[in-house]
Amino acid sequence: MEQLNKLVAGYHDLMDNKSDQRVKDWPLMSSPFPTLAICLTYVFVVKVAGPKFMENRKPFELQQVLIWYNLIQVIFSIWLFNESLMSGWFTTNSFRCQPVDYSRSPIAMRTANGCWWYYFSKFTEFFDTLFFVMRKKFDHVSKLHVIHHGIMPMSVWFGVKFTPGGHSTFFGLLNTFVHIIMYSYYLLAALGPKVQKYLWWKKYLTALQMIQFVLVFLHAFQLLFIECDYPRAFVWWIGMHAVLFYYLFSDFYKQAYRKKANAKIARAKAKVAEAEETGKLETKDMMYPLLNGFSNGAALGDVRQRVAGAVASQ
Repeated sequence: MEQLNKLVAGYHDLMDNKSDQRVKDWPLMSSPFPTLAICLTYVFVVKVAGPKFMENRKPFELQQVLIWYNLIQVIFSIWLFNESLMSGWFTTNSFRCQPVDYSRSPIAMRTANGCWWYYFSKFTEFFDTLFFVMRKKFDHVSKLHVIHHGIMPMSVWFGVKFTPGGHSTFFGLLNTFVHIIMYSYYLLAALGPKVQKYLWWKKYLTALQMIQFVLVFLHAFQLLFIECDYPRAFVWWIGMHAVLFYYLFSDFYKQAYRKKANAKIARAKAKVAEAEETGKLETKDMMYPLLNGFSNGAALGDVRQRVAGAVASQ
């Protein structure tokens, strides 16, 4: 019981005395438990309750909802990115070492306010997954998607509670810029097939996410090698998040795009094999997939060689 009392007292001391006093009365900032409850509810809804609810129902038609939602997210991300710039990035902030300004100056309070709204934006992103569930696109509710959205509000909560500004806001700067591009893509995709056929750059969104986490990793962990008045615990907190998300996004990239390319190669090989056996070769049909998007050089070379041999034998 004594140890439990010490633990409870330490928790209250951390929350009440060692956190940023400016934000303690802001919405959801008094305790981490409401945010944790919301995150756990999100995971339960998108992985259990939502699919169960949609099991015997037709997918919802949400085109207009998606258009407006993504438009709002683009505008919100632009505003958050601008707030990051106004807090000093690319002007007064140092990319090497930027301590947190805990004063109540207008710029310090504007920065802290922008951090809270960035935290709030992590809840609005839950709708990405909810819309997948409502449209019965359960394959989109991937491990990456749920982990990323499920832990970000909790992660950002600690940043707002203890360090709303300074070095860590570099992550918000990059992330809001990426979200401007990402939600612009989703907005265009929601406009329908006439626009979707021009959206050839989807896979580069994932690559951009990965570049973002490499930059965050380098920016955070440089503080392990220099003197800076910034909490070392948050250096590790941000840096390890960058490592985790880089791994998850790179794994998703491999699964989503490399396997797809390999599947195209396998289909092309099968068509060549069939043509070789039957003596019939539709050259146009065979060469079209070869000229459009294969990335596996060895397999592609093998298919091309076999096609050339089959053509020569005709």
